[in-house]
This record gives sequence, C-alpha cells and structure tokens, in this order.
Amino acid sequence: MILAGFYQLPFEIETETSVEISAEDESFILKGNIDVLVIQKRFWVLVIESKSSKFDVMTALPQALTYMLDHPNRVQPTFGLLINGREFVFVKLIQQEHPWCARSYALLIEHDSELNQVLSILKCLGELIVFLLPE
Repeated sequence: MILAGFYQLPFEIETETSVEISAEDESFILKGNIDVLVIQKRFWVLVIESKSSKFDVMTALPQALTYMLDHPNRVQPTFGLLINGREFVFVKLIQQEHPWCARSYALLIEHDSELNQVLSILKCLGELIVFLLPE
C-alpha cells in the first residue's frame, strides 16, 4: 500500500468502514466492515478484504463482493483485493443490470515476480483512478 502510493494524496485510507446492504424488500439486512478502503474524492478505489493465512484466500470473495456491491458510484467499476498473508487475488466488479465480476488467479508472496506483479497492479489502479478523476 505504501509503495503503491495509496498513503499519499490524492488518496485516503479508511479502516473498518461500515456498510449495510439490504434486499429489495428490505426484509434482509447485511451489515459488515470493510477491512481497508482506499478512496479518492468519495470514489472507492480499492476494497481490501483480508483473512488469516489459515484460510484459502478465496474465502474472502463473497464478503468482498458483498461490500463492493454497496459502492456508492455504480457507474464505474469497483476493484477489490483479497489477501490472506500468502496470496493476493484481484477482483473487478461491474454493476450493470446484472452485476458481473472477474478475478485474477492467486498471486503468491513467495514468488518475487508475483509480488512485483501485485505492486505493479496496485500502482496501475492508482494511476488509472487519478487519470479518471483529476483534481
């Protein structure tokens, strides 16, 4: 996060951001906290969901997607990062009439080239958002 520049302006970091999602009839309400949220001008740059290294990184996917569905800007894609201390998985959610998501394969921290890939992707996301949402 530091190397990707997310701790510097124009980005803000929030931790334990509360979200509340309800079904259409509002009879079912899901509440939770996003582990880390990177924001620029109220635009969610990246939703990060982390789990213990005891768990498969993909166990964080349903929770991250649920939070990503609560994104206040439904026009732009939402990006997520699942981590468990050993693996990283990037997620992209596009909210159309029927939400659509894609994910990367798991990148391993033990492989230097894959760790460099994670940093490169984070930097690209930051640059893309700065380009799309100029000051």
